[in-house]
Amino acid sequence: MEFKSGFVTLIGRTNVGKSTLLNLLVGEKVAAIANKVQTTRTAIKGIVNRKNSQIIFTDTPGIHKPKTKLNETMVETSFLSLPDSDVILFLIEATSTEIGRGDSIILEKIKEAKRKTILIINKIDLVKRETLLHLIDVYSKEYDFQAVIPISATNQKYKEIILDEIEKHLKKGPAYYDIEEYTDQTLRQLAEETIREKALKLLQDEVPHGIYVEVEKMKTRKNKKEEDIYDIEATIYCLRNSHKGIIIRKKWRNVKANWKIGKT
Repeated sequence: MEFKSGFVTLIGRTNVGKSTLLNLLVGEKVAAIANKVQTTRTAIKGIVNRKNSQIIFTDTPGIHKPKTKLNETMVETSFLSLPDSDVILFLIEATSTEIGRGDSIILEKIKEAKRKTILIINKIDLVKRETLLHLIDVYSKEYDFQAVIPISATNQKYKEIILDEIEKHLKKGPAYYDIEEYTDQTLRQLAEETIREKALKLLQDEVPHGIYVEVEKMKTRKNKKEEDIYDIEATIYCLRNSHKGIIIRKKWRNVKANWKIGKT
């Protein structure tokens, strides 16, 4: 069988589960997950190596109505990768009853890109079968999707179903990355993503998503079991001075790190 490869873009509104789905498909933690909108700030790549294919995923920032220059840039980043994609995964929520404004904008961009697109309907465990069938019908009338796959992004059983469908639509090509790699992010970037995710979860509603993490120093050492341990010094930047005190007072019980708190 010939070897296939290609680039796949995950796109959807904020908080629909793109990062959760990316981590499921890759089988490794490459994207931050938190119960807040706009958790993904940049386009993150994940790599899936299969017997007869290599699939390179890009998880884009969620589509939302931008209120700041940063948010405008995030939305622009989401659309930039569409024309260069071999396949697009368009992720929506099963709880929707009609095509909302955000999803309409995404659909228009997909139509402009003219790329093969798979519709992924997430969170199907929250709706009845009749609601799901109605939603499939509504979207199928708007675009000729290669496939429509209802899923729950936290359920492992959907992983191979999605990967098999993607592989069908890839062309013959080489492995662009080493088969041992699962992301193009550096260890520093992965550490920054992990710290920011933990911060968002620990802070919950006390501080909005507007924090940025920068790793200053990273050193590796061995523990008694000869396992690799990373000692990390990182700076957390926050949007408002009032947020600084909240972050400092928060008890980071489950995070072993020396924290330096900064402000943009």
